Amino acid sequence: MSLAISIVLFENGDELDGAIESVLAINANLQLYLIDNSPTDLLKRYANDKRITYVYNGKNHGYGRAHNIALHHALNQKIKYHLVMNPDICFSGGTVEAIIKYMDANLEVGALIPRVYYESGRLQRLCKLLPTPFDLIGRRFLSNTQWAARQNAKYELNKFDYDKILNIPCLSGCFMFLRTAALEKTGLFDERFFMYLEDYDLARRINRFYRTVFFPDVSIVHGFKKGSYQDPKLLRFHIQSAIRYFNKWGWFFDKERKRLNDDVLKQISETY
Repeated sequence: MSLAISIVLFENGDELDGAIESVLAINANLQLYLIDNSPTDLLKRYANDKRITYVYNGKNHGYGRAHNIALHHALNQKIKYHLVMNPDICFSGGTVEAIIKYMDANLEVGALIPRVYYESGRLQRLCKLLPTPFDLIGRRFLSNTQWAARQNAKYELNKFDYDKILNIPCLSGCFMFLRTAALEKTGLFDERFFMYLEDYDLARRINRFYRTVFFPDVSIVHGFKKGSYQDPKLLRFHIQSAIRYFNKWGWFFDKERKRLNDDVLKQISETY
């Protein structure tokens, strides 16, 4: 088997149908893992397809820990690639096949994210620098200030046209296409992160051994609800994860972050 895919669920509705239809239309020998953190196993109906493995946890284990259940299976079965994706993702035929072809031809790439669009057709600017505390505080709490706007423009690489492959150590977990050989070197998701920033942490670790790239040749659609901007409970998870992230990597003195961010800016040839 060449590909495993995992989707973590929590009380998901009809949005999941589009994701599953997209996955099962992929022309590859694959296994889809539905890891359900919901209070009840209402989605076990999806387990009728032999290509689907349904795992009901009975409680919310968090994003990274739940995905790790499927990632352990992929590593144990020596599956070449693993796709981590959200339940509100959909894509057209040939998308994943093109990614596999690129990954097969570029063995130095350990993780990849394609071009991502909102359902409206607007581009999602998911290529970012590794965050500083100022970036996350400004985006969430000071977004109406000129200082935060300037800070966010740099953090979000607003001058990048999304027109070329970019080696960037900060990848969104909404759709992370992973080489499992990279995970054997770096480990899986850090389960201390219940939700948020576990994707940045994993991509950064992979980037120490492999390129982690934005790949513009194909695209997907992502619902992207920005839950922590609407739900106080999710905001608390976001803040807790940010504290854990900066405790792990460094708050204001992080030489690796500066070096990697400078390299990203050099790649897009912009001066901020």
